[in-house]
Amino acid sequence: MVEEALREGTQSLSFTYSEPTVFYEYMLDSARLGRARGLRSTVVSNGYINPEPLRELCQAVDAIKVDLKAFTPGFYEKICSGTLEPVLQTLRTIREERVHLEIVNLVVPTLNDGEREQWEMVRWMVENLGPDVPLHFNRFYPQYQLTVLPPTPLETLERARAVAMDEGMHYVYIGNVGRHATESTYCGHCGRLIIHRRGVAVLTNHIVGGKCTFCGAPIPGVWE
Repeated sequence: MVEEALREGTQSLSFTYSEPTVFYEYMLDSARLGRARGLRSTVVSNGYINPEPLRELCQAVDAIKVDLKAFTPGFYEKICSGTLEPVLQTLRTIREERVHLEIVNLVVPTLNDGEREQWEMVRWMVENLGPDVPLHFNRFYPQYQLTVLPPTPLETLERARAVAMDEGMHYVYIGNVGRHATESTYCGHCGRLIIHRRGVAVLTNHIVGGKCTFCGAPIPGVWE
């Protein structure tokens, strides 16, 4: 994998679908080899992993994105056949290890889209992870084993983002909706547009040396 990445001129490796904890040893070895050759590594996970291997992984990768499915134990038990607390512990551990962390919450109509639940989730994030952790509210589409529900209304996603912003979170995005102003990044200090995105394309980038070029405030993330 590392040799292929270097041949293609890529800057990073990404361990993602399917769940990368399934091939944990391969991921860890590849990330270590990549780092030795100047490649960064990112992980996209559901966050269901024991603390010890997670801390070891954090020493080899640069960023981790965790899908926080919901903020109620009932959702995890009924929909995911799992439990919530290990995922919350994962989020706390990544933060403690100072690896860049981002969170995605897929908003599913009638199952985890309550305003009270979203408020409690955001309050927990602010208190345990800090206001600078990027949070993505993504639109659900009916497919696979859950086809009886409609796509998430845009209004629901915008309300969730408003709740998060009102509670003090600085970087909150709406995803899976096509072109939307919130897919871009705005400085959490001066409010100026600093990364203009359109889909996966970056049109402009006003971050130099990890700081906003307009006000000089540090922007959390993995930059140059």
